[in-house]
Amino acid sequence: MSVTSHTPGTLSGVTTAAGEEAWRLLQELLMNSGEMQSRMRSACEAIGGPPSIVKTLFHLQPGDPVAMRDLADHFGCDASYITELVDGLEEQGLAVRQPHPTDRRVRTVVLTDKGADARDTVQQVMWQVPAVFGALTGAEQRQLRDLVRKLVDADSSADAAHAALHGRAAG
Repeated sequence: MSVTSHTPGTLSGVTTAAGEEAWRLLQELLMNSGEMQSRMRSACEAIGGPPSIVKTLFHLQPGDPVAMRDLADHFGCDASYITELVDGLEEQGLAVRQPHPTDRRVRTVVLTDKGADARDTVQQVMWQVPAVFGALTGAEQRQLRDLVRKLVDADSSADAAHAALHGRAAG
C-alpha cells in the first residue's frame, strides 16, 4: 500500500511505509551509531584540519577549479564564510585561489597536490567499510550496493548540485 510522504519538502510523489522506514533506518545507521562522528574525527586528525575542511575536500576535485560563490551556494552559506574556509585551506597548503579563466571578477579555488593527497586520505578514512557490514553476506552487500547506487542515480538534485559546483551541465 502506498501512502503520501508526511515530511514537508521531500518526496512529492508517493512513497511506502517501508520506504520511510528504510530512510529512517539509514539515518539511524549513519548518524546515531556514532560511526560518522568517529570517522569525521579520524579524518580531521589525519589531515590536521576541522570538519569544515574535510567536508570541503569532498567537493573539490584535483585540477578542477570551483568558483567560490558556487561553494557558497552548495553549502547554503554566506560568501564570507567561504572566504574564511578558503583562507584555512590556503593556510594549510591544501588549495589556492585562482582567477576564473573567462571572468576576472570571479575567484575560484583549486586543490594543490597536498590538497589532493589530503582529499585521498579523507576518502580512505570515510569510505572504509564499517564492521557492521559483516552482518551481511557478500551477496547482500552487493545487493545493498546496487540498491543504493540506484537511489544515487535517481537523485537528479545530486547530479545538478555536483554539475553546478563543477561548472558543467547536469545529465
